[in-house]
Amino acid sequence: MTATRVLVLNSGSSSVKYQLLDMRDSTRLAVGLVERIGEQGSRLKHTPLTDGGETRERTGAIADHAAALKAVAEELAKDGLGLDSPELAAIGHRVVHGGQSFTEPTVIDDTVLAEIERLIPVAPLHNPANLTGIRTAQALRPDLPQVAVFDTAFHTTMPESAARYAIDVETADAHRVRRYGFHGTSHAYVSRATAALLGRAPEDVNVIVLHLGNGASASAVRGGRCVDTSMGLTPLEGLVMGTRSGDMDPAVIFHLMRVGGMSTDDIDTLLNKKSGLIGLCGDNDMREISRRMDEGDERAKLAFDIYIHRLKKYIGAYCAVLGRVDAIAFTAGVGENAARVREAALAGLEPLGPAVDADLNAVRGDEPRLISPTGARVAVAVVPTDEELEIAAQTYALVDR
Repeated sequence: MTATRVLVLNSGSSSVKYQLLDMRDSTRLAVGLVERIGEQGSRLKHTPLTDGGETRERTGAIADHAAALKAVAEELAKDGLGLDSPELAAIGHRVVHGGQSFTEPTVIDDTVLAEIERLIPVAPLHNPANLTGIRTAQALRPDLPQVAVFDTAFHTTMPESAARYAIDVETADAHRVRRYGFHGTSHAYVSRATAALLGRAPEDVNVIVLHLGNGASASAVRGGRCVDTSMGLTPLEGLVMGTRSGDMDPAVIFHLMRVGGMSTDDIDTLLNKKSGLIGLCGDNDMREISRRMDEGDERAKLAFDIYIHRLKKYIGAYCAVLGRVDAIAFTAGVGENAARVREAALAGLEPLGPAVDADLNAVRGDEPRLISPTGARVAVAVVPTDEELEIAAQTYALVDR
């Protein structure tokens, strides 16, 4: 029997998202989430997707990631999909930061683990959790290939002119300070799916991808290769996000330290957790912000306007970077569902080529679709992202070789 299944794990600091896929036809066999790991109110939500299975939930303390993955294995086993199945080919792990070392999916060994650990200082919120998930999965199935798929890998094709900051080269190199970019699996998947939607090969298409969720990033993709992206050394740079500031004069940090008496930890918390939309108006849910705007809330409107202004700047900049743009693709929670954001982001940019058909933009759906009028010089698309499928496909392609 040929092993064709891949288990995808996305391990956060207190959660594990997972999907089991059969790569013969990319069918999802089960999906689930373990949240609040390490708390009394832990919860596992598991949905088998074969034979009309119903969602199951279990609550109660789940002490750590080892206990979480054991619980996941038990739920999968109930559906005949256990981790001991000979049909399981590999486990694919989302790893947020791979630095310059990892430019493609990589089979995990001790050297790879050491490098992921070495990168913790530039990804302190993500890489430790990713490592915990990997080590736990290795303990459960030490005989099985474990593959790391890096958020940063897709962006390693950026030229040095886009990847380097304009600071002293020796200092930058000594401390690995450069622009890495994130959400790479999403940008890779959406750029290819957009090309397919246009009926063209990825290498023939230039796409601006707008991944707009609570975290948000933009990328300029020329012929299937990333040439620029909005996030940098960390996921803080770039667009206005749910709780992150995005672009900002770095001297603001010095000002807050000198004049505000704030510590580096205080400022880190401010910029990552108390800024962006939530800092501007107290909400980081675009649906709630939109509702407040409809009621005349000026603070919500200002937050929305700042969000859109930054987004327009990046779209315009990436039109300049690419020279020729064939499509602009919106994805992730806000990008896929907020018609108001899509319309506002492109309003006034018609001289650059993109246009939005109001009726098409208002339609909701789960499939990739065009929302630009027929004949638009730059197509505008809504493409639901599928990072888990991308991770599974990259993992399976590697172990199948």
